[in-house]
Amino acid sequence: MNRSSPLDTLIDQSRKARDSAGRALAEEQQSRAQTAAQLETLQQYRGEYRQKLQEAMQRGVGADTLNDYNRFIHSLDSAIARARAALAQQGERLDASRQHWQQRQRQLSSYDTLAQRRAHSEQQRLAQRERRLNDETTQNLVARRPPAEDRNPL
Repeated sequence: MNRSSPLDTLIDQSRKARDSAGRALAEEQQSRAQTAAQLETLQQYRGEYRQKLQEAMQRGVGADTLNDYNRFIHSLDSAIARARAALAQQGERLDASRQHWQQRQRQLSSYDTLAQRRAHSEQQRLAQRERRLNDETTQNLVARRPPAEDRNPL
């Protein structure tokens, strides 16, 4: 019995969907990690630039230079805010992707359970058939045996 049943087809399709969802989840995880790394880099750069501004102010700095520093720090703050927003959105996409993968995994597990039940039922049916055949064979042998009085006693 090597033909494919509709359940086997569902299991195959479900496995492919689960694997595809797994790949999408991995891509979302990688993308979130990259976004987090970019945010961290921006924050480090802002800290370093802020430190340079403080050092420059201790040495004495002109108004134009101070304005340039402040504008650049403001642009870094804006970039950090955008990166935080992107990280939050990436987190939401990651959660949705994880839920999608889990849903596909549950569906596959359900189909696998049905297939196992089907296989167990088939095994029981075959075992019952074999027992019936053995019982019939035994009954036929007993029926063919001559009656007890016709046999030679020892």
